[in-house]
Amino acid sequence: MSDGIQHASDVGSSDAPPIEEKPYKIIFEANKCFGAGKCAEVSDNWEMSIDSGIAQPRTYFIDEDDLAHNVRAADVCPAKKGDGCIHVVDRRTDEEVAPDPHGDGTLSVDW
Repeated sequence: MSDGIQHASDVGSSDAPPIEEKPYKIIFEANKCFGAGKCAEVSDNWEMSIDSGIAQPRTYFIDEDDLAHNVRAADVCPAKKGDGCIHVVDRRTDEEVAPDPHGDGTLSVDW
């Protein structure tokens, strides 16, 4: 981007489907996941890896039909002292939909 700021919608977008088809994306801080499995309990998009012991999303790009259960997965994640390591971002606005611990849509990723 010309402003030198890394925007949430830019992360992992080289193979992204069109925004009109999948307006939301998952940003997953796998290095912060400690394998509680709460995400997999509430969302079909999340599964626990037997090999690594951490969660994995089946897809990183989602539509309205898959939004609610992925938001729930982000909200129930206990990693990072409850701020979670699953982030749902609206690609149209570049705002974090969940867990949004700051309450202002800024991305709560610990890079």
